[in-house]
Amino acid sequence: MPVPTHRSGAVGATATADAALWLGTLAQQFPELLTELLPGRTSPSGDRQHRTPARLAAESARVRAERQDALLTRQRHGLTAPGYSAAPLRLPISDAIRDITDGVIELEEAVYDKLGLGRPRRAPVPERLGRLVRLLHRVAAHPVLAAHVRDETRRMARRCSHALGDTEPMVRVSGRCGWCDSVSLRAFPSRGAVLCVNPGCRCDAPECDCRTDPAYRHLWERAAWARLAEHGGGDLREITEAVADRPDGAAR
Repeated sequence: MPVPTHRSGAVGATATADAALWLGTLAQQFPELLTELLPGRTSPSGDRQHRTPARLAAESARVRAERQDALLTRQRHGLTAPGYSAAPLRLPISDAIRDITDGVIELEEAVYDKLGLGRPRRAPVPERLGRLVRLLHRVAAHPVLAAHVRDETRRMARRCSHALGDTEPMVRVSGRCGWCDSVSLRAFPSRGAVLCVNPGCRCDAPECDCRTDPAYRHLWERAAWARLAEHGGGDLREITEAVADRPDGAAR
């Protein structure tokens, strides 16, 4: 059944608002992936003192195969002149760069095609991300496209964060979810929002995809926090402070 027009706008606006957050994360973290390719760089999660002898031996055995892969990937992104390089590269980093680069190109081409803009000109990933951000207001008018942009940018941002060894911070807040009545509310400072992390939670809001997408969680933005706290027995001040917080680790 087609989505009514007044709901289509809400669905598209919600999806593109989420996409804007994921695009911002990608724009910030993708250059960090490229930096990981530079000689002498190691991943934050790759501290040698925490590696077992077996893991160190396995990594050493892969170095020769990774050197050629490192050279090709760095040349592709203009990080080295043509020639021999002995700097090894961890495969998860190069794989993530390829996946995200291809994903951004394909996503931008899909957006341009749907909006009738022809074919986007070639450009580095950060520039393509900026162009996508500037088109989000037009993407919002197409709910299916908006959902696709949100899903793809979310996937790529998480892939990027995982490759860098980052974990998205979240903070437990008091109160119960207004939909599933569980004590599963978490504040996500990086998103500026509160989510229910109960995998079984489903709402009946037409603009929310938690009913159809297992990876999606119901989200409350700032305008809905007061009502969430009132109906769930939570504390609005606690929610506000939790979202404003910037913890260094994971959930606490």
